[in-house]
Amino acid sequence: MDFKALFSQLVVFFGKLTQAQKVIIGAAVSGIVAFLIFLIVYTSDGAGGKDGGYQVLFDSLTPQDAAQVVQQLEKDKIPYKIPRDNVIEVPKEIVYKERITIASMGIPKEGHVGFELFDKQEFGATDFDQEVKFRRALEGELARSIDSLAPVEKSSVSLALPKETLFVAEAVPPSASVMVQLFADRKLTSKQIRGIKKLVASAVPKLTPENVTLIDSEGETLGDDDEASAMGELSTMQQQYKSKEEKKQEEKIINVLAPFIGGKDRVVAKVTIEYDFSEQSSTSEKFDPENVVRSEQTSEEKRDGGTPASAQVGGVPGAVSNIGPVQGLASSGTGEKYEKTTGTTNYEISKTVSTTKMEFARIKRMTAAVAVDGKYQPKKGTDGQPTEEMEYMALDETQLQAIDALVKQSIGVDEKRGDMVTVRNFEFQTSRDGSNSKTPASKTSAFIDGYITPFAPILKYLFVAIILFVAYKKMIIPFAERMLEFSRDEEEYEKPNLEIADDEDEDLAEKVQLMRKKVENQLGLGENFNEDELKYDVLLEKVREIAEEHTEEIASLIQALIEEESGPASEPQKR
Repeated sequence: MDFKALFSQLVVFFGKLTQAQKVIIGAAVSGIVAFLIFLIVYTSDGAGGKDGGYQVLFDSLTPQDAAQVVQQLEKDKIPYKIPRDNVIEVPKEIVYKERITIASMGIPKEGHVGFELFDKQEFGATDFDQEVKFRRALEGELARSIDSLAPVEKSSVSLALPKETLFVAEAVPPSASVMVQLFADRKLTSKQIRGIKKLVASAVPKLTPENVTLIDSEGETLGDDDEASAMGELSTMQQQYKSKEEKKQEEKIINVLAPFIGGKDRVVAKVTIEYDFSEQSSTSEKFDPENVVRSEQTSEEKRDGGTPASAQVGGVPGAVSNIGPVQGLASSGTGEKYEKTTGTTNYEISKTVSTTKMEFARIKRMTAAVAVDGKYQPKKGTDGQPTEEMEYMALDETQLQAIDALVKQSIGVDEKRGDMVTVRNFEFQTSRDGSNSKTPASKTSAFIDGYITPFAPILKYLFVAIILFVAYKKMIIPFAERMLEFSRDEEEYEKPNLEIADDEDEDLAEKVQLMRKKVENQLGLGENFNEDELKYDVLLEKVREIAEEHTEEIASLIQALIEEESGPASEPQKR
């Protein structure tokens, strides 16, 4: 498109308008531009109306913080507005400066104080003061953590920390209370409630989740039925796991049989799995019969020969034994041989200790029911030729057994566990209707579903592109051509410049007379101008041009006229 020509055409069009039309169009365009500028400026300022010069300084303030902010603004003599509760607005040109100034003074204060309490050390603080500050800091940190949860708008934590005692019987366990205010239409789940209790209990020594009380802004206790909620969540999780596994096995069966049966719509499979979700763990000790020697001790003692009689004094205490051996008495000494062997062997007892924890879900029994469609072939007519009508044929026993074996292998059937698989062959109603009624409409629908539907996203954009192309060819280009033709026509039919001076003092009648005389002189027309002669000359010139352009036609026409005129005169001569 030639935008330069279009612009020039618009200029010509605007030049043809009257003064009133120009004023109306100019006023309308100016109004539209002014309105757009107003919208841009209004949006950038962020405010409108007579209060457009004010912007929010702080919002969602507590009454105490709002009072401190207002007090500081009045002290600095800064104008402010309170359009609604806990919202303060100031002039927009000083909003950021005042926000930084007031925030540097610690206003507004955060909803919770944490361990920043210990940033400044107070001279002369007692142990009691330090304990109170520590408890406040711990409560504030816990409240901040709880506020970070999505459903919680704000929270408050109170800790009861008893003094430690040396007597166990007099010991009191710590406790805590938590109050949460939730956003509208929000709710804490059972997992979040247990998480809050465990968070608080983990931050305080010797505090258990059972000693943490959680309530909402309406005073309703949360988490009293933790055990029931946990059981309900566990049951839901088990049921979801069971349904997911059954669906997975069904898809396995359908995916295996679909290529052979003729499609996924001709196979129906349902699997039921019985799980044992009980948690079990076992510990076993196994002793190795092959002993290993750990240590061995051996002691051996041996003596040969006898002791001389003179060296032996013994017997019943008395005179004989005291005076020693007497000559003449028979000696009782005999030879001596002494041996002693002692042995100790310690064996190591080999032992194996194993701890086994059962899986989360153990399959107790699995059953599967599979229904498959049969085959369809053209029905033969009386002449033995196949017709368009389809006839159902059931699968034979061999095929059913093959399908049964294939199903068992695909889902891992264990007959020792009691698993069962049942395969039956039925005539599907949808398949029979689809095979018997092959109408043009059904064929068209099948063609669309098979070849057009998969490319629907691409065809959608292609269709839009075609519409835009047709609109460009049939509307935009013709309009541009008409505009250009109008511009060329205007240039062709432009008034001739006769190079006559535009003198404002000349009379209009005199200019017309002078122009007429000039034209007559250029055409060779004087005072003896004959209008009939001019017409004859013009007509003769026109006939000459036609005769030159259409020579054969003119010759044929003249010959026909001659024959027509000479015909009646020649007939009497022939007679």
